[in-house]
Amino acid sequence: MPKMKTHTGAKKRFRSTGTGKLKFKKPGARHLLTGTAPKKTRSFRKSGIVDATDMTRMIKFMPYSK
Repeated sequence: MPKMKTHTGAKKRFRSTGTGKLKFKKPGARHLLTGTAPKKTRSFRKSGIVDATDMTRMIKFMPYSK
């Protein structure tokens, strides 16, 4: 049976943490930010963590992440 391939879109968007969770950059921080509240733009700086309910789907995309 052949090896499972990592989804190339997921490979570019997600990184594995030391504990095996997946982190990502929050969307919406690129352009059209003039009407956005400063509190919201500050929250874009932090990275997000994939929820536990979505991890089963993400494991199919990235089988070799920790």
